[in-house]
Amino acid sequence: MPPVGQDRVDAFWRDGAVLIEGAVSPDWLDRVADAIERDIETPGPFHHGYVLPNGKRFHGNLRIWENDADFRAYCFDSPLPAMAAEIMGAERVKLFYDQLFVKEPGADQPTRWHNDQPYWPVRGRQVMSFWLALDEVTADSGRLEFVAGSHDWDRLFQPEPFAPGGAPYDRGEDFETMPDIEANRGDYEILAWDMKPGDVIAFHAMTVHYAGGNTRGDRRRRGYTVRYCGDDAVYFDGAGPNAGLKNPALKGGDPIESEQFPLVWTAG
Repeated sequence: MPPVGQDRVDAFWRDGAVLIEGAVSPDWLDRVADAIERDIETPGPFHHGYVLPNGKRFHGNLRIWENDADFRAYCFDSPLPAMAAEIMGAERVKLFYDQLFVKEPGADQPTRWHNDQPYWPVRGRQVMSFWLALDEVTADSGRLEFVAGSHDWDRLFQPEPFAPGGAPYDRGEDFETMPDIEANRGDYEILAWDMKPGDVIAFHAMTVHYAGGNTRGDRRRRGYTVRYCGDDAVYFDGAGPNAGLKNPALKGGDPIESEQFPLVWTAG
């Protein structure tokens, strides 16, 4: 993979999200696709899948690199860590965690508008994700959408459960209620891209985003996301974060770097 390029870096910091076409090679795609099937067959400990009212399945899991050599290799050895360093301008890149999102055909529940950082025990400007498409992704199969510039709002929105009937999250004193973006789409600049297998979207942890349901009857929507942190990221131990991401070895304000959040790239 050649360098991301200044145009894409500028777009990331201007808009909060940018499409990088063909970022992941067919060999990596095959390895990740095989690992996804293994995880569906035998989910790891942080599985959060569910069955929708129409009987269709959503399969989700996180921290799966810790239990599968191919996920680990992708997070550590693919072009992504170097790409993260280029985009964030970081001297050191740490793996925060990875996450799997599989919307099977007919899994038509959208993913609510949210920004990620309130769900996470981390604070900092250099925190980002790469969302990899393993299938063709279109508006009717669950395409991601982003509110351009929302990473610069400096607003933390209250985490809410994604699964039907999911347990509520703690209320944070700095958290706001997410505005009704869906009912007022014309008030926002919304970015969305159709994707082919191997394309990734790089987006900031504070960017407000959403994904439609998979209304297709003939196509899965497999998305695999890896989150990275840069130099300024510190551990957050206040209200809100997902319990599965917390690290008892760290305290608030500690740099994000530990066995759970390993160093994967350094300058030079």
